[in-house]
Amino acid sequence: MVGPMAHSRARPNPADGKAPVRRAASTVGVLFLLIGVLGFVPGITSGTHDLRFAGHGSGAYLFGVFQVSVLHNLVHLAFGVAGLLLARTVAGARTYLIGGGAVYLVLWLYGLAVDRDTGANVLPVNDADGWLHLGLGVGMIALGVLTGRPRP
Repeated sequence: MVGPMAHSRARPNPADGKAPVRRAASTVGVLFLLIGVLGFVPGITSGTHDLRFAGHGSGAYLFGVFQVSVLHNLVHLAFGVAGLLLARTVAGARTYLIGGGAVYLVLWLYGLAVDRDTGANVLPVNDADGWLHLGLGVGMIALGVLTGRPRP
């Protein structure tokens, strides 16, 4: 073949053979790993000198908005590792996205119900976290359902 199609067909597609649900789970996993690491980086996380292991007393804010603690960051890192491990199979990737989305919807409800100025706010969560958890929950479930459907 000659022309622009010859070049594009000659290059292998790096996504060949990988189901969309596996790519989606891998991407979400990598994003959680990135967020977990950034939660410890001064400048990206404001108030790192006030970063606490857990609880509402942590004065660190990722991007100056999302309240984080060491435990919160470790949960993001673990969630990212789980995403990469489960993305190795279609069933695992779909389970990660739908199950993880359900977990984030529960975290959203937790953020609505918990008294934020008590020890019960162990992760910690604020209003920005709540909206993010709602979006993540809905988005992950949608990804799991829409990309996990078998192709005709």
